[in-house]
Amino acid sequence: MSAKGKIKILIAGLIISILAFMCYNMGPNLDYVIPTRLIRLSTMLVVAVSIAYSSVIFQTLTNNRILTPSIMGYEAVFILFQTCIVFTYGDKTFQVISDTTNFFISVVLMVVFSLFLYLIIFKRGRNNLFHLLLTGLVLGTLFETMSRFMQILIDPNEFTMIYTHLFASFDKMNTPLLLVSTIVLVVTLIIGGYYVKYLDILALGREQAINLGLDYHQLVRIFMIIISILVSVSTALVGPITFLGILVTNLTYQLMKTTKHSLTIIGCCILSSIVVISGQFITEHVFNFSTEISIIINFIGGIYFLYLILKSRRKV
Repeated sequence: MSAKGKIKILIAGLIISILAFMCYNMGPNLDYVIPTRLIRLSTMLVVAVSIAYSSVIFQTLTNNRILTPSIMGYEAVFILFQTCIVFTYGDKTFQVISDTTNFFISVVLMVVFSLFLYLIIFKRGRNNLFHLLLTGLVLGTLFETMSRFMQILIDPNEFTMIYTHLFASFDKMNTPLLLVSTIVLVVTLIIGGYYVKYLDILALGREQAINLGLDYHQLVRIFMIIISILVSVSTALVGPITFLGILVTNLTYQLMKTTKHSLTIIGCCILSSIVVISGQFITEHVFNFSTEISIIINFIGGIYFLYLILKSRRKV
């Protein structure tokens, strides 16, 4: 079956998952249930597309299928910022800084972090993969340590304000932020859609891309900015979901089996949406809200991550 045929099957699966989420156990109060579920569904679609799109791009740039922006410390930057503002302003945080302002500041910090990684890594030497991995892990660990240190000093009542950002949850109802995030996502996807054709060449490697006439450093810088914006969109809306990117991208590679990134990204976004919506459905109707969707996805994704590592070792 062709890649386009597989995308049609994924679309059918997405429609089924959406109908199941929207229609199952609706109850009599439809005026409340339908708008609430629509908002949560929109949030899940925005997050799923953001994570899938950014993960495929990141893995193409690094030429490694077990790396995602989550592992490289992007979400640690977001959590550190949230901890800093609560540590500084305490229970007056929401009076000083609105959710929308918080969102845009987070985006700027992500972009600055991306450019920082670009300047110290991609412009130095030819083999930057291990340097990138080491730098990302070290910086991510540093930011997490700083966050935890400040969280210990924060008043327990104020810590609950940070806790909502530590675990992904689609129960957060923030319609204004969802609207802003959707607009940012659409604009970013339009810009990314113009450059996605270059990913097929960038996947060949740095030297080959330069030999074929691409401005490698310029494209990497653009894609790093796109990645940072998409990660900030998903993280600001619901919180970090570490292993979702690894899970959906590698499943997409095995399913699609195509070198065209335009088809791979579309398939990955649809598959990611199916995974998130189905996971939320299971969280609500199977586990009865006794756990968070991030815990389920990270558990399955973590096992799959170990499988990928063991599989790569067997090939060596």
